[in-house]
Amino acid sequence: MTAVTDTAAVPVPPAADPSFTPPSLGRRFGALVIDWVLCLLVANIFANPVRDGWAPVLVLVLEYGFFLGLFAQTPGMYVTRVRCLSWADGGRIGLARALLRGLLLALVVPALIMDEHRRGLHDRLTGSVIVDAPRPVRR
Repeated sequence: MTAVTDTAAVPVPPAADPSFTPPSLGRRFGALVIDWVLCLLVANIFANPVRDGWAPVLVLVLEYGFFLGLFAQTPGMYVTRVRCLSWADGGRIGLARALLRGLLLALVVPALIMDEHRRGLHDRLTGSVIVDAPRPVRR
């Protein structure tokens, strides 16, 4: 007896999907703006973000590490319906790579140098990619 497998149920990792289309830059930028506003609000609890410019940056790096590492989405990514996955296998990138990605993103320059899949240097160095995150249809 042979087992029948449903290949449609197995997601294809972005690196192996020739039809992969990244989300728009507008959605990615929108997610970053939402996350930055949240970081400013959180940083305001323990520092003055205007005077202490390091505080919101630190919060952003920690936010990326926590949310991307555990949930594959920051709050801003959830709102704009994108998520950050592993380029090679389509799974979560984990805490260490998420923290590194956040640190590299805080440097700004790596994010501006993109390839044909809209992967910035921070994505390529951490083996990550931003993908669509459609909401499940509720019945």
